[in-house]
Amino acid sequence: METLPGRYLRMPYAAPGMQVGLFGGSFNPPHAGHALVAEIAMRRLRLDQLWWMVTPGNPLKSTRELAPLAQRVALSEAITPDPRIKVTAFEAAHRIRYTADTVELVTRRNPGVNFVWVMGADSLASFHRWQRWRRIAATLPIAVIDRPGSTLAFLSSVMAKTFDYARVDESDAGRLALMRPPAWTFIHGPRSTLSSTALRAASKR
Repeated sequence: METLPGRYLRMPYAAPGMQVGLFGGSFNPPHAGHALVAEIAMRRLRLDQLWWMVTPGNPLKSTRELAPLAQRVALSEAITPDPRIKVTAFEAAHRIRYTADTVELVTRRNPGVNFVWVMGADSLASFHRWQRWRRIAATLPIAVIDRPGSTLAFLSSVMAKTFDYARVDESDAGRLALMRPPAWTFIHGPRSTLSSTALRAASKR
């Protein structure tokens, strides 16, 4: 495991009754588009905290170009000045690779905390390829934040079609964390055209 200050390897603290967003990704590298998703989620979901979870690696993506975890954590900290956004890499300490395991661990260790999974719309199209994706949707509410080129994903994705009956109007997004899953919403708003893939490609030129 890479050397990281201990505070990043510990799960953040949240008091019972809090509304907390879980925003995970490889953040390779993190960019303003990620920060915008976090900002929109904080505001629209009325969150007390958002855990910015920098993962050891995405099982659906190649790790060949994956920057060191410590570097991705440091860069994430640099673009998230809001103290309510907690940059963490606790999944590395628990050797977790799959979101379903993260969700199980977090909800088991934090009874009484109202968690909601936060993801960009670009992740919605492949959500059904995640390990135990139905279990994730049945364990905590999900907020999907609009991303360029992915606005229609909430209509065409397998997840959206499977859980169509559980979709919540975005006008009720502020109550989503308190709803019994399955419950999910698609939140429209400002979008950033930045992507980690494009930034990595540009850095090679």
